[in-house]
Amino acid sequence: MIPWLDDDSLDFPPTRRALGPRSDAPGLLAAGGDLRPARLRAAYARGIFPWYGEGQPILWWTTDPRMVLKTADFKLSRSLRKTLARFIRTPGCEIRVDSAAATVLKACASTPRDGQDGTWIVPEMQQAYLQLARDGTVHTVETWMDGELAGGLYGVNLGRMFYGESMFMRRTDASKIALAALVCLCREFGIPWIDCQQQTAHLASLGAAPVTREAFEAHLDAHADLPAPGDWTYHPRLWAHLGLGDADRAAAGSPPIPSSTDSRATSDRP
Repeated sequence: MIPWLDDDSLDFPPTRRALGPRSDAPGLLAAGGDLRPARLRAAYARGIFPWYGEGQPILWWTTDPRMVLKTADFKLSRSLRKTLARFIRTPGCEIRVDSAAATVLKACASTPRDGQDGTWIVPEMQQAYLQLARDGTVHTVETWMDGELAGGLYGVNLGRMFYGESMFMRRTDASKIALAALVCLCREFGIPWIDCQQQTAHLASLGAAPVTREAFEAHLDAHADLPAPGDWTYHPRLWAHLGLGDADRAAAGSPPIPSSTDSRATSDRP
């Protein structure tokens, strides 16, 4: 039997009690409760996340193994490098952070997924993560082209840990551009892992790999309680974390940007 959470408590069952790989729902830990910010933070701190569909109770999961993108292992393919270089040097193309959270969540919810009917990002879930965005716990990384939101992603930040939730694109590779920008931000902030939750071939092609639940939880114990980054402004100089930046800006007729460790130096937003 899956335990039902107490509305008055933020406690979760031990993660070792989650359903195993031979069950119909591997990783399912509990049901019920609510999506208030305190509960969501308590869940993510232990590697637990909500995932359920319309008409279902809130379901809480902790997968084993866990798909993780170690930011040092991000694979920048030749084609993606060319795409990023073109994006960087094209006027009207920029990365913004946290400028359109509601739009990003709605776009992620409406993006069709292979093998899925409907969406798990139900309206209740969108409202919960928007509240976390207002609190500075959820961040959106957005790819903008010619004044339009072309793609992006959102996720949860606790300390020096980022939990990726979902992404979308309206133009080719726009979500990959946002992910590359997130990797740059994480390298800048000293965030070594991005949680990807589920194993997919697409994530593996970008460098993600599975780790055991035990290893994942040990990493959280060491990183989720550290001070979180205070300013998520994206500055073009951060592309240097992928070996990109100055040459591409020079090709567009823009001067190089001096290196700095202070990501608050300049805002890209209009």
